[in-house]
Amino acid sequence: MHNSFTIDENSPIQQIDSTKLKKRNISLCIKRDDLLHPLISGNKWRKLKYNLIEMQAQNKQELVTFGGAFSNHIHACAAAGKQFNLKTHGIIRGPELDQHNPTLQFAKQCGMQLHPITRIEYRERNTPDNLAQLQARFPNAYILPEGGTNKAALLGCRELAQSLPLADYVLCPTGSGGTLAGLIEGCDKTTQVLGVAVLKQADYLVDEIKSLSAIATQQQNWQLLTAFHDGGYGKFSPKLWQFCQMMQTQHQLPLEPIYSGKMMYALWQLIAQGYFPAGSRIVAIHTGGLQGLDGLRYRQLID
Repeated sequence: MHNSFTIDENSPIQQIDSTKLKKRNISLCIKRDDLLHPLISGNKWRKLKYNLIEMQAQNKQELVTFGGAFSNHIHACAAAGKQFNLKTHGIIRGPELDQHNPTLQFAKQCGMQLHPITRIEYRERNTPDNLAQLQARFPNAYILPEGGTNKAALLGCRELAQSLPLADYVLCPTGSGGTLAGLIEGCDKTTQVLGVAVLKQADYLVDEIKSLSAIATQQQNWQLLTAFHDGGYGKFSPKLWQFCQMMQTQHQLPLEPIYSGKMMYALWQLIAQGYFPAGSRIVAIHTGGLQGLDGLRYRQLID
């Protein structure tokens, strides 16, 4: 096992130039964390980094984690296993494995062992009983929650915040809340941190974020925006996909419509609505997940 889990974390900052922004005197930069690493990119690396260090500190040799069949997290954990010579296990929301699914094919190629379970069993993944059974089944394993979100994950996301240029607003897509919680911890108090929820009825995440971060409980400089889920997790409208394609064509910014695409589309709408005062400096985090485009093509949801 490696004694240091490192990759080059200096992902570039991309300035977006647009008449829409100039009209309102708004500066917009994208933190291109999708370019952190070809396979372990974006917030998946940020959240994994200190979990891998903690795993090593506990002298565990294997990583067990959870995800759906097209999960960016499963993809990244499998890639990290290959890169750092770790044995990995994916508990996959099932009940059966589709052998042609590109995400699962990749995970298997990286040496991840896949364990499909029923959706009903999957709902029990975080219960103390289930976690105790899993630890007994894999005594040598470090168990990482779905999406990689826990206290250790926040440390990497806090580092991300501290690497950003000075901004009035920092935005990120929000699925499990870990990235947003870490950004709240690492950003200056004068910066407004906005999370764009990518799933329906996401208000419960506010409490999750506060349970992860004491600073989130104390400070008022953050908000979870819940009106831009575009139909719910994994769902998106033709309009949103057209927007993603427009950003690629006009700004050379590749997006997928599940995470960063939803955030950027929300940001574009907020700018049009006059949400941001003139002179605002905005940094949006591209959290990666572009591997998901293969899954969307596989399911014929996009061309």
